[in-house]
Amino acid sequence: MLRRSLLALGALAAAPARAAEPALLRPHVLLDGETLRLSDLFENAPDIALAPAPAPGRRMVLEAANLWNLSRRHNLGWRPLTPHDRAVVERAGRQVPRQDIEAALREELARQGIDPEMEVELPGFVPPMIPAASWFQVAAEAVTVEQPSLRFQATLVVLADGMGAQRMRLAGRASPTVPVVVATRRLALGEVLGPADVRLTRLRAERVRPGQAQQAEQVVGQELRRPMAADQAFALVDLGPPSIVGKNALVTLLLDAPGITLTAQGRALEAAARGATVPVMNLASRSIVEGVAIAPGRVRVAMGAVPVAGR
Repeated sequence: MLRRSLLALGALAAAPARAAEPALLRPHVLLDGETLRLSDLFENAPDIALAPAPAPGRRMVLEAANLWNLSRRHNLGWRPLTPHDRAVVERAGRQVPRQDIEAALREELARQGIDPEMEVELPGFVPPMIPAASWFQVAAEAVTVEQPSLRFQATLVVLADGMGAQRMRLAGRASPTVPVVVATRRLALGEVLGPADVRLTRLRAERVRPGQAQQAEQVVGQELRRPMAADQAFALVDLGPPSIVGKNALVTLLLDAPGITLTAQGRALEAAARGATVPVMNLASRSIVEGVAIAPGRVRVAMGAVPVAGR
């Protein structure tokens, strides 16, 4: 048995070495790191660094001639089949979140006496790219502010794993904002607003009309006098106390006089909140009188009130 194994090993040693398989081109390469390697471009190729990777979110193209030169230099056995063979090398990237950049700016602007709730305008600004999965940090330096226009200039510094520090000049303007209450959903006429129907946001001061609600307490519990779209700001003139008498609802008319109270059935011709005056049709006489809504479905009419109309 031992002799047979030794003979088999001798036969393997005597067999000619198998030629290495030619490398196969990868026509599309997506990089995560900072370096482009030969093994990124070709299968069955050694792991040799070739060049820096493209910037995050960018790409480069290696044409057939470039690839053939690499193949010959490293004995890969690959050659282009057509002059149009090429490899597209891309590096995954993502933009720095704009809100992080604005937060860094607000922090520095606040050091110079600017209200941190101001809106930061950066016309034409495009956030820089960083590697897709990298940790990053942003900061604002050398911030200067012009008064009274509140125009500013600053240097944005971006640090991220897998790339060098980026610095870019920023120019913009800080705009004052005020709190505004807006609807969280579409609202119908007559809805009584609850906490879930409203939210507080901030808008640029010049976009806010006088009379718009600026505190949730001004809106919650009120009844809408017109429909509202989602994210629309509430105007105080469009709000009122909840109705206790509905339009066209049947109500009880209370006719009060010293020592006597009479009742009658009526139909409210308008909706009314507690304490509001409402016209009501007396269903017996078909006359219309004005009374005061005092409770749900109840309207008080003074004895001897003169009908305002008749039908």
